[in-house]
Amino acid sequence: MVYETILLEYPADGVALITLNRPERGNGVVPEMAADLIDALNKLEADTDIRVFVVTGAGKQFCAGADLVEFQKYLLEQHAESQEPYNARVLWPVTQRFVTCRLPIIAAINGGATAGGLDLALACDIRIASTAAKMGETYIKLGLNPGNGGTYFLPRLVGSGMAAEMALTGDLVDAERGLAIGLVNHVVAPDALIETAISLAARIAERPRLAIEATKQQLRQSWHMDLVGSMNASFWGVAALSYSDDLREGVAAALEKRPPVYNKKGDK
Repeated sequence: MVYETILLEYPADGVALITLNRPERGNGVVPEMAADLIDALNKLEADTDIRVFVVTGAGKQFCAGADLVEFQKYLLEQHAESQEPYNARVLWPVTQRFVTCRLPIIAAINGGATAGGLDLALACDIRIASTAAKMGETYIKLGLNPGNGGTYFLPRLVGSGMAAEMALTGDLVDAERGLAIGLVNHVVAPDALIETAISLAARIAERPRLAIEATKQQLRQSWHMDLVGSMNASFWGVAALSYSDDLREGVAAALEKRPPVYNKKGDK
């Protein structure tokens, strides 16, 4: 698959690396990039050889959110009374697709991740930041509220007080501060970022695909449930996997004290 605005590579077994590739515009999202990202996710999710995604940015930024040049054109061309929010066409469909993707997504934040770009990283399951990363809910500096899921994701990661501070000031957070408040999982040197993300992705990709999918689904569903509801969902998730070849292999391997050999394509 070849795209105009993203690069697609396969750096390890079961792992797809997607690079946002508009470095001259800070990897700002335009409709073409949104379409490329959604198409790539759709096709790769259907590929039973793929089990984990890594997403990063080309150049010095991860993602600046919406491309402001295109955003300004949009604002000037539209009549206010009939205007559809720009993010409804461009950013939100991508973020929503990240959330609904059955497979885990690791954000490798190589530089600036601001406004909708930060929200895109927040929609991923795991975040690894370079020491060069700067992250911020900078919408308010443009006269906007967070418009790409930030008010949902951010409090769940850093708590309501820190989320309010970040969203109301628009201040940038560096990688070490991001690690301290729970915004990112790991911080590494810039030249180790992609290698670290791929290594983690490869470890996850060694696990059975059906269990990977079920785990991501139940982690996301638990955000909307109480304890009993979450436990019930987990119970039925276990029940659904109880007759899989992978479970039988996993139990046998544990008893025989050997590495398991899973069906990499899943046993649907």
